[in-house]
Amino acid sequence: MPATTDRRARLLAAAGRGVVAGLAGVAVMTTAEKAEQALTHRPNSYVPARALLTLLGRHPSDREHPWVANHAMHWGTGAALGALRGVWAAVGLRGPRAHLAHTAVRLSFDQTVENATGVGAPPRTWPVREQVVDVAHKAVYSLVTGLVAERLVAPELQSRRGTGSH
Repeated sequence: MPATTDRRARLLAAAGRGVVAGLAGVAVMTTAEKAEQALTHRPNSYVPARALLTLLGRHPSDREHPWVANHAMHWGTGAALGALRGVWAAVGLRGPRAHLAHTAVRLSFDQTVENATGVGAPPRTWPVREQVVDVAHKAVYSLVTGLVAERLVAPELQSRRGTGSH
């Protein structure tokens, strides 16, 4: 098998394991969110569902609570960004820096989709407490996803090229 084909196959396998890691991250994040909501009485957000439905050509009102679409977006995003984290683990992007970078990617992805569809507002317009809660939950997702990905995926594709200069 040529080296490029082997590398592609290994990256695809890492992405698949990353999906599993992402789903684990979503499960832990969801549990943490429900615990936080029980303490703070913060209601569920249906912005992710409204963003997904808007992408699919529907335009739900702010009064709608599309539970199934919410979970589809929640778990789908977690799985997709988990695949990315699996690839990162394979190529050597690991540890605390990768966890932090992945948190930024998760937050950026959510905000891009929610604001591009017009169903969300920029976080700078939210109350500070809402911003803190959102970042905390996404950090939990990224930490768990990263830890699981790094356990499931060896850094076998980490390159040493470019370490002397860029």
